[in-house]
Amino acid sequence: MKSTIFNSRKLNQLLSSMSFAVSMLVFLGIASVIGTILKQNEPYENYIIKFGQFWFGFFEKIGLYDVYHSVWFLIILLFLVISTTLCITKNTPVILKDFLLFKDSLEEKSLLSFAHHLVLKNKKKVNLSQVIHYLKQANFKVKEKSKENGDILIVAKKGNYQRLGYIFTHVGVVVICLGGLLDGNLIFKAQELLGYKKIETLDIPASKVQDLSRLSIANTSFRANMTLAEGSSDNVAFVRMKDGYLVQDLPFKITLKDFRINHYSTGMPKSFESDLVISDPELSQDITKTISVNHPFTYRGIAIYQSDFQDGGTKLDIKLWNLLSSNTSQKINAKIFEKVKLDKDQLTYEFNDFRKFNVLHLKEGIKEKPRNVGPSVTYKIRNNSGQAREYISYQYAMPIDERSFFISGMRETPQEEFKYLKIPADQKGSIADFMLFKAALQNKALIEAVAKKMANQSVNSDKNASVKESFENSVNKLMTLFEQGGFSNVAQNIDKNIPASEKEKAVQTYLKIIDIASTELYKNQFNLSDKELDQSRIVFIQDALNAYNDMFFYGSPYYFELTNYEQKEASGLQLTKSPGQFWVYLGSLSLVLGIFSMIYLRERKLWLLIKAKGGAILAFSSNRKNPDFEIDYKKVSQDIKKIIQ
Repeated sequence: MKSTIFNSRKLNQLLSSMSFAVSMLVFLGIASVIGTILKQNEPYENYIIKFGQFWFGFFEKIGLYDVYHSVWFLIILLFLVISTTLCITKNTPVILKDFLLFKDSLEEKSLLSFAHHLVLKNKKKVNLSQVIHYLKQANFKVKEKSKENGDILIVAKKGNYQRLGYIFTHVGVVVICLGGLLDGNLIFKAQELLGYKKIETLDIPASKVQDLSRLSIANTSFRANMTLAEGSSDNVAFVRMKDGYLVQDLPFKITLKDFRINHYSTGMPKSFESDLVISDPELSQDITKTISVNHPFTYRGIAIYQSDFQDGGTKLDIKLWNLLSSNTSQKINAKIFEKVKLDKDQLTYEFNDFRKFNVLHLKEGIKEKPRNVGPSVTYKIRNNSGQAREYISYQYAMPIDERSFFISGMRETPQEEFKYLKIPADQKGSIADFMLFKAALQNKALIEAVAKKMANQSVNSDKNASVKESFENSVNKLMTLFEQGGFSNVAQNIDKNIPASEKEKAVQTYLKIIDIASTELYKNQFNLSDKELDQSRIVFIQDALNAYNDMFFYGSPYYFELTNYEQKEASGLQLTKSPGQFWVYLGSLSLVLGIFSMIYLRERKLWLLIKAKGGAILAFSSNRKNPDFEIDYKKVSQDIKKIIQ
C-alpha cells in the first residue's frame, strides 16, 4: 500500500514537473514543424513519387502524412494537458493566496534581511497620511497595521496581476490542447479500432460507398473536400484518409451556380470565387452566397472555404494525325475525365485535365517575364495490355529561338520529366505543312523519283549507268532507313556496316544526302522552284527533319491537335466542422494575456515599518530583479526618505 502511494506520488511529481511539460512542448513543436513542412493528406501516390517506396512506407508507419490526427500526436497533446493541469492545480492556490493577502506579519528582523532595505532615522513624528497618499499615487495597494508595541507597518504592492499571468498562460495551453483533441477525429479512430468504420480504397461513386466507410451528419469534427462543376450539386464530401477516403454526409445540399476566375496580364490566377446555393430541408428558401479565398461561409457549424479550382468536364474537339503513315487525320470528340477508345489501334485515350492558361518561361538563362502560351490538355494513352504513357499537348505554337513550334510532351512515369516533341509551325502558324512534308518523306514513289533525279544530276555521262544506278539505290536505301526510323536508324546502319575508320566521313556524306533529298522532296510536295526556296523554308526543313526523327521516341502513333474546346470549370471546396476552433481561439487569447502579464507587468512589494520610538525601516522586493527594479527602488526610497525626514 505504501509502495503504491509512493509510486503515485512520484508519477504525480513527474507529470506536474516543468521539465516534463517543456519536453512535451518540444515534441509538439517538432511535430508541428514536420506537419508544416510536409504537405498533409496528399494522395499516397504523391508521397511515393517524392520519397520512394522505402521511405514512403517508413513515414507512413509513423503517421507523418497526417501528423495532427496521428495517435502519437494526440497522446502528446493528452500528456501536455495532464501535465499542465497538474501544474495549475498545484500552484494556483498558492498564487491566489499570494494575490489576495498582504504579508503584514513581518517583523523588524525580517525586513532587515531583505537585500533592498533602507533604515531611516527620524525623531519627528512621521506624517502617515502623506506616505499613504504617495504610495496610492504610485498605484500601490496599501494596507496599514498597528502593532502592540506602537509600531505601524505599512504594506504596499502593485503589479500583482503578473502572478495571474502564470494561471492564464497555463490555462491557455490546456484549452488549446483540448481544442486540438476535439478536432482530432478521436471518435473515428476508436470506431476504426473496433471495426465499426473502414477506409474505402476503391474508386467508386459516393452513392455506392457502404455505410462502413461513411460518416453521418452527426459527426462532430471533419475536414472534407468537394469538387463541383458549374451547374452541379452534391450533399456529400470526401475526407482523405491514408490510402483512401471516407464519405462525409452533409445535412444540406450545395449547388455551384457560377465560378469566376480573374487573371493577371501574364495569365497567372489573380482571384477566384464561387456563387453557391445552399438547399436545406429545414429552410423554406435556399441561401445564395458568394465565397472566395479567405472569405468562407459558415452554415450549421460547417465552414465552406474556396480552396482551389480545376476542370469540370471541358468538351474537346481533337484532330489525330497519324505519324507513322501518310493517312489523313481523323477527328474525335472528347471530354475531360472521360475515355475514348480507338478500336483499330487498341488504344484508349484518358483525358485528365484541361488548362486554359499556361504561364511558362520559354527562354532559359535569359531574364524574361514568363508568358501565357495558351490552352493545354493532359491525357494518357493506354494500350491493350494496360500500360500507359502520360502526355501534355499545347494548342498553339510557341515562339522558341525566333521560330514557332507546336509542343507535345511525353513521359513514361510520373516521376520523370516530360520529353518534348517540337513540330515546326508553317508560315500560317499551323501544323499542316509539316504533315504534308512528313507524307512526302513516307511516299516511296516520290523518294524513288528524287533518288533518280539526284543520280542524274550527280553522274552526267551515259557510260556511268552502273554508277548512277548504284548511287540511286544508295539514296533510295538511305531515305528508306530515315523514313523507317529517323537519324538513329541511319546511325545503327553505319555502326553495323561501315568500318570505324570511315564512320565520320560516312556520317557527313549521309547527312548531306538526306539534306539534299529532303529539300527535293519538300520542293516537289509544295511545287516550289529553287528561287522560292528561301532561308526560312530551309530552316523549316531542318526543324522538320529533327521533329520527324523525334517522332520515333514519342511513344504514340498519333499526334494530338486540339482544334477547339468548350470550357467547363469546377470549384474546389473545403468543408470544415471544427468544434475545437472556438476553444483554440479562447486558449490563444488566454495565452497571450498570460504572456503579456508575465512580461510587461512589474510586480513590486513594499514594507515600511514606522517605529514608535522614531525612525523607520523600508524594505523593497520583487519576483524579478532587473535594472527596472533597481531604478524603481532608488526612486521610491528617495521619495519616502524625503517625506519622512
